[in-house]
Amino acid sequence: TDRLFFALFPDDEVAVEIAELTRRLRGELGLKGKPIATDRLHVTSHFLGDFPGLPKEVIASASVAAASLTSRPFEVAFDRVMSFGGKPHNRPFVLRGGKGLADLTRFQGELAMAMAKSGQGRTPRASFTPHVTLLYDNAIIADQPVASVGWTVREFVLVHSVLDENRHAQLARWPLKED
Repeated sequence: TDRLFFALFPDDEVAVEIAELTRRLRGELGLKGKPIATDRLHVTSHFLGDFPGLPKEVIASASVAAASLTSRPFEVAFDRVMSFGGKPHNRPFVLRGGKGLADLTRFQGELAMAMAKSGQGRTPRASFTPHVTLLYDNAIIADQPVASVGWTVREFVLVHSVLDENRHAQLARWPLKED
């Protein structure tokens, strides 16, 4: 019934920019899916799991791991869109990037290692694919460039998603270490 994950959220101005890009591409590409709400646009940096209820011990371990990170703020830049595979009518249409996500990949690895040390989570996966889900649709859109959209990541957030209710709650947040 409940999902936990760490996420990186764009600032409000960038979230609006992403939402406008989604609306434009939805029309140009003939997509029918409903765009993700602006306040829910994010990059999942570490998936903790799905649970029957909200597990306090997992939240506590995740909080200890998160507080141990020493990462500094970093830039992210997304410059491509495409569809991921999936069930018909439920294929994620996503914003992706290339070189502009190297620091994000390093951050994800550091977070995953901290989670593994805390006894929660897995070690970093080589298959981590940073992305922002824009909408879900039946269409399959091939990888294509778009104007770059980016922001400075200054914090990360532990998110509780109530499955089947399309609802997210931010449980805690940790600022990255400024100089």
